[in-house]
Amino acid sequence: MAGVSAIRLLALDLDGTILTPALEMSERTRAAVAAAQAQGVRVVLATGRMYRSTVRYAQQLDLAGPLVCYQGGYIREMPQGDGAPGELLLHRQMPADAARDAIRWSRRHGLDPHINIGDRLLIGRGPDETPDYERMAGVGPESVGDLLAAVDGPVTKVLAVGAPGLPRDVLADARSAFADRLEVTVSHPEYLEFMPLGVTKSSGIAFLADRLRIPMSAVMAIGDQSNDLEMLRDVGLGVAMGDAPPEVRQAADEVTVSVHEDGAALAIERHVLGRAAA
Repeated sequence: MAGVSAIRLLALDLDGTILTPALEMSERTRAAVAAAQAQGVRVVLATGRMYRSTVRYAQQLDLAGPLVCYQGGYIREMPQGDGAPGELLLHRQMPADAARDAIRWSRRHGLDPHINIGDRLLIGRGPDETPDYERMAGVGPESVGDLLAAVDGPVTKVLAVGAPGLPRDVLADARSAFADRLEVTVSHPEYLEFMPLGVTKSSGIAFLADRLRIPMSAVMAIGDQSNDLEMLRDVGLGVAMGDAPPEVRQAADEVTVSVHEDGAALAIERHVLGRAAA
């Protein structure tokens, strides 16, 4: 665990950590992040979301970037002044055959797969049939009809949407089926995600920390889902939200309260700003 004075990089998950299910961010969270940056701490977002879906929240927090997206497999600087995407620092992709197998596997297990190729979201259904995911992503999908045929090269991520709880129920089976081929995790009660082998938020944060010449022991991370587990385990100070799954809480150094109780802000205030916990 890093000492309070040693924290130089703060990695924040978005959904369920600093964003409520209504996609709202509290003023206390904004204030804590601003105060951390004022103290010289580099703050980054580490999320499973697309780059385009993440930019708005980084802008709301006045972050300098880079953004760690797609579970750590896609790291890009903030947009330039003309709105063009920033410099792409890292982009890891899975082979086309593995992506097709993940699509087929997801369908056999009652999940509806989507794919990301670069920062594009492709679906095999009409856009009006994915309102919940589109609301979460905030990015309009491209309807391609035949999703398998659309996989004509490397893929950034396969995301499979299912009934709440189903992704966690099939997670172990998915990991067994794709052992040594893909990383599989749950990022939301309705989302099972397939990433290139070796891609986790931990690998993404390690890449960025090395680029910034900051040791992982000087990194603090906050998250709430299975896709945050490796990150919370591998940084100097990992903080799990109070409603995180048991295995995620066990991997963390500390457990805070839920997003509805400003758990992330409370952890930042305590460990970065040096304020006594209420």
